[in-house]
Amino acid sequence: MKRDFLKIKDLTEEEIYKIFDLTKYFKNLRKYKKITEHLKNFTFGLLFSKPSTRTRISFEIAIYELGGHSLYLPSETTQISRGESIKDTAKVISRYLDGIIIRTYSQEELEEFAKYADIPVINALTDLYHPVQILCDLFTIYEKKGSLENLKITYIGDGNNVCNSLIEGCDLLQIEIRISCPSEYMPDEKVLKNIKNKNLLKISENPEDFVEDADIIYTDTWVSMGDEKERERRLKVFQKYQINNKLLKKAKKDFLFMHCLPAHRGEEVTDEIIDGPNSIVFDQAENRLHCQKALLVFLFQNS
Repeated sequence: MKRDFLKIKDLTEEEIYKIFDLTKYFKNLRKYKKITEHLKNFTFGLLFSKPSTRTRISFEIAIYELGGHSLYLPSETTQISRGESIKDTAKVISRYLDGIIIRTYSQEELEEFAKYADIPVINALTDLYHPVQILCDLFTIYEKKGSLENLKITYIGDGNNVCNSLIEGCDLLQIEIRISCPSEYMPDEKVLKNIKNKNLLKISENPEDFVEDADIIYTDTWVSMGDEKERERRLKVFQKYQINNKLLKKAKKDFLFMHCLPAHRGEEVTDEIIDGPNSIVFDQAENRLHCQKALLVFLFQNS
């Protein structure tokens, strides 16, 4: 039976830790420039409707270093851009490929694609979720801290797809998560409604509320892809949510700063923070490669 990965809760807690073990294995292996045959003779499509740096590069290299092949498929070069139905596209692509990695706008369209595809579908970002990013981020925290127990993660900024997946991931792994967002840019209501461990989630409009005892402080861009028309308004609303030395003056000395990138320096974060000693943003970005290798092997060797 095929396994899709459309949201972080498509995995169990036990499965996430299995993927973390595989991630450590592949990260160590890469030191020796080893190419494996885990996905030998597998071919994957990367169907992308949105621009990408880390997601495209990390998936293409991951597939290559696992012995597989990848095809980059910008959606504007496919018949989807001319009105072919998702159903027909999914059925045809299933005849050619072993798996499909999709980066698009609508979560509903992604789920429709998975419904009709006979091959595993991986969500490489939608407007609602960014599960591969958060899976890799949780591994990075696990790697740096040695455990995910008794941690407090504070997210400050836009309640966007990254925030939604972070909330779901923390709920799944029973991690205390605190969110500081403007009232009009809160996380998705359905995501909040479906949280099981509601005692571990706190939400505030005040960016200072959850800084002092945070082990992890996380932010993301204020203007995501598709939000460009709101740019000027968003910059005004989010101004007090900027991660800077003033906001973090009461933070723990050993807090870790995370950002999924790309960063808009001088907007959601200042250079002094993102380039400072507490920042792990580039370790976070590197781990996209290792963790996505582990995810691919997990999904395709258990399908």
